[in-house]
Order: sequence, then structure tokens, then C-alpha cells
Amino acid sequence: MTLRLGTRGSALALAQAGTVAGRLGAELVVIESEGDRSSAPLADLGGAGVFAAALREALLAGEVDAVVHSYKDLPTAALPGVTVAAVPKRADARDAVCASGGRDLDSLPAGARVGTGSPRRRAQLLRRRPDLEVVDIRGNVDTRLGRLETDDPERQLDAVVLAAAGLDRLGRDDAITEWLSLTSWPTAPAQGALAVETRAGGERAVAKLEHKPSRLTAEAERGVLARLEAGCAAPLGASALFEDGLLLLSARVYSVDGSEQLTASHALYPEDARDPAAELAARVADELLEAGAAELAPLGGARP
Repeated sequence: MTLRLGTRGSALALAQAGTVAGRLGAELVVIESEGDRSSAPLADLGGAGVFAAALREALLAGEVDAVVHSYKDLPTAALPGVTVAAVPKRADARDAVCASGGRDLDSLPAGARVGTGSPRRRAQLLRRRPDLEVVDIRGNVDTRLGRLETDDPERQLDAVVLAAAGLDRLGRDDAITEWLSLTSWPTAPAQGALAVETRAGGERAVAKLEHKPSRLTAEAERGVLARLEAGCAAPLGASALFEDGLLLLSARVYSVDGSEQLTASHALYPEDARDPAAELAARVADELLEAGAAELAPLGGARP
């Protein structure tokens, strides 16, 4: 029996789900979400989780056997009856600048209009270049890139900041004019990673997709998000990686205007911890809270 794999219908969602379907020999089933139908800011719709809700409903209803998400779009709270059954090998976690004239961020003129729909990217842009005009935008990758070329002065932008993984999956990495280092520009927790969910008990159907290092780094980053009770409106970046057998995690919280920031970093050997991702995330998040992160940015977390 052919596995039915649910996905959103955007070009990016279809591209990433198509890769997963190819490995599983699965049939793609397109499911529309409220986030796809609305042009309102994500924060007004209830956050990035709005993209996941319709897929999960279809999964629980038995309309599909598994669903594919951008892992960064999943709420951090578990949903009864549903499990992240596999995390495939992670793609590039960096953000990328796409600018007219081949420019990087530092060579944009004063007052240049840079588009993003992310509060984190807004804060990072203003911290690096407070002279920029940061414009809130929604839409798919092609729509955003199209605003670099339009003649409409109301819509025209000098640059946009997008996820490098999404541009690569769509074959649009030729539009990138600067890759932003994760050290100075940490990205959304689990950016570049996919999450394949099944109903509890159905994990075996997608087990071949699992890439343990990708799960550990993505879950460590998302653990910080969960412990800080930070939603999509919080300017928070996180980056985890393996180096010499160590799992390293760094997270940074920004003030909304980018004028201030707090950073915490910790590392551990995964074999020394029962739940390495959760333990490492707790160390990083608690240090941020002790340093005053909840006063700096809109977080729900309290001091431990």
C-alpha cells in the first residue's frame, strides 16, 4: 500500500516534500492551511504553527499516513497522538541576503529598503545597519525576490533576507549575494531541518529518513525556544553543531529594535547525558533568563 504523505502546496513545501516522497516511494497529498490563505502577519495568525495545524488535522483524521513540515514551523508543545518520527539530514541553516546590484548588507546605501517577515531578522538587520528601512513582507520566495525587480516604488525593495535552505531547494541560490555566518547571525531554531510526523505507532514507515545528528541539533535549538516560551514574535536566534564529538549550542536574544543582545553558549558530550538536546537547551536558556532575556525581548519564560 502506497504511503500518503501530506504537505502544504507552496512551491517550497512541494520541493522539500518531493525529496522525502522520493525516498519513501510515497504519494504526495496537498493540504491547504490558514497561513497559506491569509496575507496577514504571522504573529496575527497565531505564529508559524498555523502552517502545521491543517497538516496535523489531516494526519489525525487518517487522511494521510505522514506529513512533512519545515521543523522551524512546528510548535514546540507536543501534540497527543502525533510524533516526530524522522528528521532527515539537515540542509544549510544560514540566512542569505538577496540584493539588487549584487550587494551585500554592508554595501547597501543608507536608507535602503530591506524586506523580511521575521522579528528576529528585523532586529538583526537593525543591529548591524540601524540606518536601513526594514519592511515587513509576506509571500513565497518568488514573490519576495520579485520585489527587487518591480518598478512599483511602493513595493520595490533593495534586498530581502531569506533562508538559504529554501533558496537552494527551489534552485534559486543564484539570487544570493551574501551568506550570513551563523556565528554572528544565528537563525530560527531548526532552520534548514525537516520534520516528518506520523501518528503514534506509525514511526517505522519513515524510520529510514532519520539522521540522528540533525535531530539532536534541531531539538537542542528548539529546546531553547520552548524553555524561554518564545513564540514567532520573539527575536531569538539559535545555532547548534557537532565538533570533535561535542554538541555545541549557542542562542542569542535581541531587543526588538536590535540595540541590545544577550548570548549564551554551552557544550556537552551527548553520551554523558540522558537527553543531551534537552539538557543543553536548559543550560543555555536558563543562563539567558538569569541575564535578563525576559526583560529584553517579548518572552513568556520566567527566571528559573
